[in-house]
Amino acid sequence: MIKLTNIFVKFGEFEALKDINVHVKEGQFFTFLGPSGCGKTTTLRTITGFIEPTSGTVLMKGEDITHVPIEKRNIGIVFQSYALFPTMTVYDNIAFGLKIKKLGKAEIDSKVRDIAAKVDLSSEQLEKAVSQLSGGQQQRVAIARALVTGPAIICMDEPLSNLDAKLRVQLRNELKKMQREFGITTIYVTHDQEEALTLSDCIAVFNKGVIEQIGNPNEIYNHSKTEFVANFIGDINKLEPTLLSAAGLNLPEDQNHFIRLERIHVDRENSSGNLEGVIESQEYYGLYIKYYIRVGGQILKVIEKNDGVRIYNPGENVNVIINPADVMSYKKE
Repeated sequence: MIKLTNIFVKFGEFEALKDINVHVKEGQFFTFLGPSGCGKTTTLRTITGFIEPTSGTVLMKGEDITHVPIEKRNIGIVFQSYALFPTMTVYDNIAFGLKIKKLGKAEIDSKVRDIAAKVDLSSEQLEKAVSQLSGGQQQRVAIARALVTGPAIICMDEPLSNLDAKLRVQLRNELKKMQREFGITTIYVTHDQEEALTLSDCIAVFNKGVIEQIGNPNEIYNHSKTEFVANFIGDINKLEPTLLSAAGLNLPEDQNHFIRLERIHVDRENSSGNLEGVIESQEYYGLYIKYYIRVGGQILKVIEKNDGVRIYNPGENVNVIINPADVMSYKKE
């Protein structure tokens, strides 16, 4: 569907993208994930045509669109700020692209009302000014405007970042549902790891202008290819040499070793653990409890499912179980 091959982007002497290679398949929800300034938005803007690469090619459905103008790429765009016209009605905002295409009035009306219904905007809301809507409703308008022209692909640049936490969770679920219903290929930019893991079919993790790993959420989280990915995706423990020795884990000394919080287990029975620890503190989240356990001179973070019975209190002695198969190791730089 969309294929980027050997993409380099330079701004003066600064190399923003270095040899980016991405293949987004038809119907995928593909996320560009990474910290601020890592190149994910630059890559999105290269796909949409706002940026022309220094070298490399952008293909859509096998056709080279590297130098094709933005308006001729048939790509819908949802910006971080939504870029809506605040004094215009919701109806006119959604209809804007159709009017540019000089469609007939009856056809425009039919398309606007059809897409509005699909994104859960009522007839009453269509007549309101955009400025009268909530942030979540404005986001739906931006999506409707991007979809109404029937694009081959839709690109979204941090569309939920301006919303509060609760609404962000609600709308990301709706986003995924809409994407499945429309079946449209979606490229999504975010710095939010949880958002990427819950929404995506495939994720590209960016760091300083390069892609560190491409894979599905499980591969990115449980089989992180690099130390950067392991640390950026979710929370993780770095295992110190003294702890590895105390646990009897014979792992290479020229590597750094990490383990996810939920892969460590806690037990009161002396026979089942390979490390002794003391509960320093706990954080109660309802579904799970996060423990901070002092083990062999370092603090391990551990997540245990909350069964309402087996709860450990600060000061309590416990045994900590680490399976060597759950440790992720990376060559020291």
